Amino acid sequence: SATLNEQGEGGDLSDSFVSGEEDNGGFIIANKNINNEINGNWVASSSNSIHEARLKAKAKRRLRKNSSRDSGRGDSLSDNGDVVRGTSVAPTSPKSKLLDRKSRLGKGRGLPKKGGAGGKGVWGRSGEVYEPEAVDERDPNYDEDQENCVYETVVPPLDERDFEKTVTPIVQEYFEHGDTNEVAELLAELNLGPMRSVVPSLAVALALEAKASHRELTSRLLADLCGPVLSHGDMEKSFDKLLRELPDLVLDTPGAAQLVGQFIARAVSDQILSKTYIEGYKGKVDCEYARAALDRAAVLLKMSMGGLRIDSQWGTGGGQQPVIQLIKEMNLLLKEYILSGDSKEAERCLRDLEVPHFHHEFAYEAIVMVLESNGEKTFKMVLQLLKSLSVSSVITVDQMRRGYQRVYMDIAEINIDVPRAYFILEQFVDKSFSMGIIDVKLRDLCPCRGRKRYVSEGDGGVVKLESY
Repeated sequence: SATLNEQGEGGDLSDSFVSGEEDNGGFIIANKNINNEINGNWVASSSNSIHEARLKAKAKRRLRKNSSRDSGRGDSLSDNGDVVRGTSVAPTSPKSKLLDRKSRLGKGRGLPKKGGAGGKGVWGRSGEVYEPEAVDERDPNYDEDQENCVYETVVPPLDERDFEKTVTPIVQEYFEHGDTNEVAELLAELNLGPMRSVVPSLAVALALEAKASHRELTSRLLADLCGPVLSHGDMEKSFDKLLRELPDLVLDTPGAAQLVGQFIARAVSDQILSKTYIEGYKGKVDCEYARAALDRAAVLLKMSMGGLRIDSQWGTGGGQQPVIQLIKEMNLLLKEYILSGDSKEAERCLRDLEVPHFHHEFAYEAIVMVLESNGEKTFKMVLQLLKSLSVSSVITVDQMRRGYQRVYMDIAEINIDVPRAYFILEQFVDKSFSMGIIDVKLRDLCPCRGRKRYVSEGDGGVVKLESY
């Protein structure tokens, strides 16, 4: 009390506990005359009442702060303002860990509650395996038929609009890779339903607007799909649909009637359609295009009995052919041109081969034919053909150059069989340059064979070089 009086007189109103004693962690204010609060109002009974009021407020604030941390397990202040000693517990849940899921009692090893199996958004106790739940027959929702159920993934059948969007890319991609097995696998994954019989007609309709090689691929595709994916009945329904739609197909492809007839003949030859398929339409067709298609098919089948191969009616085109077959086709094309002299037909046949990357072989074979021939007719006709193909850009400049360069490289071997090969090649190259088929650089690269010729003794034995 003496200390309090001194501080009251000195005017020091600090918040420090200079008048208190510390006893076992609790603070007991040593003042006998502390009953200065009546109904919550401070009574100024002495000169040091203001200082005592500040000390009591400071003590209350500190105890309130400790009580919020210790959840009411610390010191408290009595009704008259005295500090009551309680059990002091170290705080275990600071503000930064208020949302921690660990126990707040300060016990245990700090593991999550219930071993991680409790609370929202948890996966359950680690290592826990859920076993199949036994069916309770006494359950009011129990259904005896559920035990024998088999759950399968059901693919809905395709309608007409989805069918065209799904199957058209498959057929167009097949024209690029030519693998019928891949098409069969893709179609097997689809639930075609009643649209199954439309697959052949869609493939043929796409092939009518494509190249001859694509039509050949389509005929092979129909032969491979018949059986594993499509039935003979589906094939007949599809060709029936094609015959009914011929008036519309002719608008886009003028020769659709003849082409559909060739498809029908090829299908009968491949045993996709029955031999009586065409006879079943006799006297029952009113459409002129359908009659033309059936007549074309009947004629081709009659010709096949005489030795015509229907399996090659589309021709052999495309880069999927073997090189030997392409070389053979080009030689036949050149021989036919020499006999007929029709450069337009030769140009059309070369286009139908569909191998623009292999046209250098055509130029090579044409020049070799000139070297091996003896007359002027072949010389002039081949020059005229190469000029026509160069002007129409059927054979590009690069392919023409490669063809000439190949002859330059092989002239030594050709000269073994044709002694005058060097001389004929020089003449042919000069004529080609004068007609604008090749440029001056390619002409200057033409090889010439030089030979040593010893003259008579009267000439002094001088060695002269001569080329022919």
